[in-house]
Formats: sequence, C-alpha cells, structure tokens
Amino acid sequence: MKILESHLDATLTVKEGQRVRLSAIGERFHARCRTAFEELRAATAELERTKKSATLYVSSLPSILAKWLAPMLYDWNRNHGRAELYLDGTLEDTSEAEGADFRIGYGQGGGNFENRAELFRDCIVPACAPGYIEGSSTVPRPERLLAYPLISIDSRPKFDSPPSWPDWFDDCGGGVPETVPVSLRCSSSSVAVQAAIDGQGIVLAQYAMIAADLKAGKLVIPFHHAMLLPSSYFISWHPNALYKSQCQDFHRWIIARGREQQRAVQDVIARNKHCLQDPEAGLVCDVE
Repeated sequence: MKILESHLDATLTVKEGQRVRLSAIGERFHARCRTAFEELRAATAELERTKKSATLYVSSLPSILAKWLAPMLYDWNRNHGRAELYLDGTLEDTSEAEGADFRIGYGQGGGNFENRAELFRDCIVPACAPGYIEGSSTVPRPERLLAYPLISIDSRPKFDSPPSWPDWFDDCGGGVPETVPVSLRCSSSSVAVQAAIDGQGIVLAQYAMIAADLKAGKLVIPFHHAMLLPSSYFISWHPNALYKSQCQDFHRWIIARGREQQRAVQDVIARNKHCLQDPEAGLVCDVE
C-alpha cells in the first residue's frame, strides 16, 4: 500500500486507533479498480472458454434454468460427455458481453442476439404440498383456496411478474374475490415453489417449473385451472454458435424439449375445469 501511495502521490488510507481504513479518495480509487479487475476477470474467463472447442455456454433466467433446464441436462450430458457445459443464471442479459452461445429469456425482447426461436408458452397453476389441504388433495371451488395462506411471486421492478392471484381467480370465470390476502411474497419463483413444498402455503407457479416436483409427489394441484402466461420463453444464440457441433446438437435438443413442454402445457390447459356461477352456491366447477 505504501508503494502504491508513493506511486500515486496520494494518501489512500487513514489510521483510526489500531485500525487502518481507506480514505474517501482511497474508497473511490478501490471502486474503480474493482470494476476494472472484474472486467479483466470476465475477459480472461471468456478467452479461456473460446480456447476450448468443446465448450457450451448457456445463459438463462435463474428460475427457468434451475427448475426446468437443469433437471433435464443429465440426458444431454449422457450423450455429450466431451462437451464442457457452463450455465449462467442471470436476470440481466449479459450473454453478448460474456460471449455466451445461447440465452434463454422471456418475451420477444428476451435476448440480445438477433437469432431466436420460441421454446414454449407456459401457464400458471396453484400448487401445494400433499396433505396441505385438510381432508383432501383438492378443493371443489377455487375460492376455497382463500382459507389457506397464499404465496405470490413478485419480481418487480427488476422483472415482469407472472399473473397474480386476482388475475387467476378472474380467469377461472367467476370474478375476483373482494380480498385476496397473500401471506408470503417472493421475488424468486424457485424460493416461492420451495416454500410451498415446505408446507408454508399455496403457490401460484409456472407449470414448467413444478412439473418435476409434481411427478416426484412433492407438490399437488389443489384446483385444476391453468392460466397462460402473456408471452413465451425464447432461446437466442450467438451468430457464430452454430458453427460448433456441440452447439448444433444442443440447439436441436433444446428446441425438441421446448416442443415437448408446449405439448405438456396444452394438456394441462385441456384439463381445465369448467366453472359456472351459481347464484346460491357461488362458483361451482365441473370437469370438462
């Protein structure tokens, strides 16, 4: 530090008793240096990845990466053991700056790369732990869910949030209840889903993110009404990505998985319950 201060002809530290801390100018200098060193680290990491011809770099929104893509990657790794896979879960799309091969984002604007393809359009359903609904795993009418703590996902202002509980009740066809109390709000879909698995309430979750938990018996759908998201998930890719054989293979594989997920979502939508408003009984639903 003394050598650096001598070189800069500036005092970067101040002494407080037995302790030494950065001065005001030292803190500003450190902040700028930290940014520069982080850029250097990222540039070095990108260079190292490009030197490896078998590297596959996938950038994605964190929740769809953790709850949808990652569980399927065993199948990919089993058939492409020579490819070094790097997964980067970020809300901000830094794929172009970081030299990513692919980016999975939401909506038409979800990706800086010009080349893109639609993966699937997800839907939301209520979900809770098995046995959480007293006496049954389901309820006959959606408003019965109001007797239990509700978990909501709200990632604004960082990111657009999925449809809310009032939106879902309205989509059921019987109108929105006067009050929709929410006991827990989470900015992360993964955290909200885990809270439901842990028995903390009923979450309104994206089907693609809970399909594995439903299959494993960790979650159940207490009232079967699915509401489509306003937009789809897209995958975009670097202009040079498809020159690499592993990227060509991954592109075909992920598009196929997206089509499978779309068919699964369509099956869930087809199983929606038909809801009619009964003046005496309230919102009554029968299977279509």
